[in-house]
Amino acid sequence: MNSEKITKIVSAILGILGVVFLFLVLGKSSDEIKSAASMGDFSSVSPIVNLTFAVLFITILVTLIFSLLGLFSNKEKLKKALISIGFLILVVGISYLFSSGEETLLKDNEMLSAQGSRLVETGIRTVYILGFIAILFMVFSTIRKSISK
Repeated sequence: MNSEKITKIVSAILGILGVVFLFLVLGKSSDEIKSAASMGDFSSVSPIVNLTFAVLFITILVTLIFSLLGLFSNKEKLKKALISIGFLILVVGISYLFSSGEETLLKDNEMLSAQGSRLVETGIRTVYILGFIAILFMVFSTIRKSISK
């Protein structure tokens, strides 16, 4: 059995399950679902949510497997990927070093720890640095193309 047949069979099974779960949810009124949920009973929507998580997990797993197979089949691609991952780790490390954390009061009167605050600031700084690098590369590419013409 080839992978195309397996993919079609799994897709059909997941699709049929999705339709069945959808009709189970649509068979109940929104008031019934809301009242059951307010009492902690999520049984009417749990199957479709669990199916969604299963599809997401399968998608991530298949994507990772085929990406890694593609990388390991070509040493040049693997080298470029490892260099890129190294630069990403470097940017995150620099962002972490320049981030400071302080306890912060949240809207719901809970405290965000100093470490949590530092991690949030690290993420923000990482996005800024990567955005700045992307803009630099776009400007550099545009200038290089205009000069070469």
